[in-house]
Amino acid sequence: MLRLLKQERLLVLALAVCLVAYVTEHAVLEAGQLVSAIAAAALVVVIIFASTRVAYHAEVLAHKVGDPYGTMILTLSAVAVEVLILAIMMSSTSSPTLVRDTIYSAVMLDINGILGLAALLGGLRHGEQDYNDDSSRTYSVMILTAMGISMLVPEFIPAAKWHYYSAFTICAMIALYAVFLKMQVGPHSYFFSYTYPRTRPAVGGGPPPEKEAEQEPAAVSIGVILVGVLIIGFLAEFMSAFLNTGLKGTGAPPALMAVVVAAISAAPEIMTALRAALRNRMQSVVNIAMGASLSTVILTVPIMEAIALYSGQPFMMAMSPVQTVMVGITLVVAAINLNDGQTNAIEGMTHFVLFATFVMLTMLGL
Repeated sequence: MLRLLKQERLLVLALAVCLVAYVTEHAVLEAGQLVSAIAAAALVVVIIFASTRVAYHAEVLAHKVGDPYGTMILTLSAVAVEVLILAIMMSSTSSPTLVRDTIYSAVMLDINGILGLAALLGGLRHGEQDYNDDSSRTYSVMILTAMGISMLVPEFIPAAKWHYYSAFTICAMIALYAVFLKMQVGPHSYFFSYTYPRTRPAVGGGPPPEKEAEQEPAAVSIGVILVGVLIIGFLAEFMSAFLNTGLKGTGAPPALMAVVVAAISAAPEIMTALRAALRNRMQSVVNIAMGASLSTVILTVPIMEAIALYSGQPFMMAMSPVQTVMVGITLVVAAINLNDGQTNAIEGMTHFVLFATFVMLTMLGL
């Protein structure tokens, strides 16, 4: 037990911070905007540390089961954190675009940030990096379809009929994910794997070393993941309250809160993807970046839509013109770059420049 507590000291620290936040919440909020903003920033850092431990144990489980199940565990753990934080923040913010902006930010972070940086660094080290192009084509068409249904078409739906289309969207996303999941773990699972030469490490997705993963009991990893997600949920509730107070009247970009949520969920995936790219494991990078984008859209949308139907308070899912253009460019560039089974530094740089453009547009409030 002591060994486990020592190993999970970041989660223990997160729990301690959670208790401190609970005791001092009212005092912090009454202290003013600056103190609230500092407290929110500190909680963001703590949440990222906690989510890193959740991601580590997801990697342990991923190593035990192998691809494509491993990547699925990694992406689902990140989406679970994102959905939990979103659900909590929706209850304490009046922003009708929080869900839309978070999904958009997550896609930009995953495809242009994670994939772009990983392909750039991996390309500079290894030159051309191989992967199974069946996976990239499948992910691309699924992401385009899911975003089109849930974030483009709503622009043309009359406000009086939003609940009908919302219910349809839930069914459509569930149907899409059910077929995708059957294909990913069924007869087409080879779409999402790649056989590397034996001279290279046989660890897919940059998980922990084999011996360490084998020594870690699966039950412990599952328990830590569940406890970690619970702690993150409590921390997110306090962070949301502090962030709302800290940003009120400051003129901060409206989408800043959405970017924070997306960054928190993507932080552990960034490190995993970069390790995989530097080990010349581009298939794992593609699975993580594209799989996380797809999971964010196809799982977050129906859950949030269901919450909206239950509460009777709709939120805006239709993307703004700037967001539509950025998503369109991103998916076209991804379709071109990820169509030949190899990535290089130039392709990585194109995505990373798109990510830098996303950051600039967010700073400009667009």
